[in-house]
Amino acid sequence: MSHLMNTYARLPVAFTRGEGVWLWDSEGNRYLDGLSGIAVNTLGHAHPRLTAALGEQIGRLIHCSNVYQVREQELLANKLCDLSRMQEVFFSNSGCEANEAAIKLARLYGHNRGIELPAIIVMEKSFHGRTLATLSATGNRKVQAGFEPLVTGFVRVPYDDIDAIRHVAQHNNNIVAILVEPIQGEGGLRTPDNSYLQQLRELCTQHNWLLMLDEVQTGIGRTGRWFAHQHEGILPDVMTLAKGLGSGVPIGACLAAGSATGTFKPGNHGSTFGGNPLACVAGLTTLDVIENDDLIAHAEHLGQFIRQGCAEQMAGVSGFVALHGKGLMIGIELAKPCAELVKLALSRGLLINVTADNVVRLLPALVMSRDEAQQLLNILCPLIKEFLQS
Repeated sequence: MSHLMNTYARLPVAFTRGEGVWLWDSEGNRYLDGLSGIAVNTLGHAHPRLTAALGEQIGRLIHCSNVYQVREQELLANKLCDLSRMQEVFFSNSGCEANEAAIKLARLYGHNRGIELPAIIVMEKSFHGRTLATLSATGNRKVQAGFEPLVTGFVRVPYDDIDAIRHVAQHNNNIVAILVEPIQGEGGLRTPDNSYLQQLRELCTQHNWLLMLDEVQTGIGRTGRWFAHQHEGILPDVMTLAKGLGSGVPIGACLAAGSATGTFKPGNHGSTFGGNPLACVAGLTTLDVIENDDLIAHAEHLGQFIRQGCAEQMAGVSGFVALHGKGLMIGIELAKPCAELVKLALSRGLLINVTADNVVRLLPALVMSRDEAQQLLNILCPLIKEFLQS
């Protein structure tokens, strides 16, 4: 009998080791990992450069307090700012903590401008985390139900709807920021219109709001750019990262640029474990391997290969609706709820996920080869066809 809290509807499998995009369970069965820990294992499993770097760091120093200078933290902050053109970084342990930092920063930014009750525009069907503030920002009633009273100070509008935001701007003088995912993850891998982020940038500049991009899932090469907003050539004021940054070691980051910089002062925010030497070495090594092995371009090309292969195999199949996402953030939308596909795929040695009830989500490691991607397609597409015809 397990004494774990019953917070997860766990699948009946336990993995004991991994290598690249493959996992082995306690019975010795092998699985192709098409999910990479929900966009976490950027470099796959047991990457030799990552395991060596972590082992060396464990032998030197795992943790020291943020009341001291942390060399590895400074190096990772410098690297992230070089890649993103942002200017400041706060390190946390997770995506929801990074988003909490962004929410706090926006509120403090508003108070510093004399706004007594600062409010943040957020999106329907968004997902920002499960702490009280981030679940209040999240646009999903299932996540919020039972945890009322929710945190106030959020104004919700439909995703990919600029006119709705313009309407809010005309009637609410308390807005200080927009918090948005460049591609909605839990919302079904929805990609907005090509001009959406650019128009958000223009609106935020016009109204002196902060444009805050939740890149927890889309960041670190996932979409074929270092950060998804780089597809549109804009620069946010705040950006949050986590998931893929540490390739499995917990780390989050809240980055600031422009008018958002200098908002936090000593004592305004903090974290005991955030940015410890071990987590930062995981981040530094992840970024170095991505850069050295040209995995950004690989993610873009392999994503195109998977989408094209899926489109060819699913052409003309009744119940196949559309393909979503960019790079190795791939959604296959079906005409009916398909949660049972997760167990069916598991039984055939493939790990996938279903989001928004009817979207099969693929988030493979950036190290996946074309041959492995073809194996994924050869398992998944016939399975989806069988399911739709059943």
